[in-house]
Amino acid sequence: MRAVVQRVSKASVTVEGRVTGAIERGLLVLVGVAPDDTPDDIAWLAGKIAQQKLFPDESGRMNLSVSEAGGGVLVVSQFTLLASTRKGTKPSWHRAAPPEVAVPLYECFVGKMEELLGGPVATGKFGAMMEVALVNEGPVTLVLDSRLRE
Repeated sequence: MRAVVQRVSKASVTVEGRVTGAIERGLLVLVGVAPDDTPDDIAWLAGKIAQQKLFPDESGRMNLSVSEAGGGVLVVSQFTLLASTRKGTKPSWHRAAPPEVAVPLYECFVGKMEELLGGPVATGKFGAMMEVALVNEGPVTLVLDSRLRE
């Protein structure tokens, strides 16, 4: 499972002209699911994201997690994070899980984030063509991969 995590001033997802998820200050999490991801990958990634100290404290140092800073979280599925660009100029998507595998894992990830944060998490719509709007704050952007565990 791979995620791109961005600290944002605001972010939203629109599908077919309708906003499906929006947050003010917080984290936008783009998440890609691999076919062999497990509940352990979900727990590690969600825990890592929930605990990251990406928000400034009163002295301006990044010492607060998203929940400590009172921020929201917007989770958007993005299978292209698992792209392989090893050959040529056309990405291969074989490392991304097919929808019948990815949807339950994605939903489990969202549920785990809600459990860890103690409240609802905004989302996009799995498999839909989405318009993601964001204002990256900092900018602060991390790439996390449950296989690398860095």
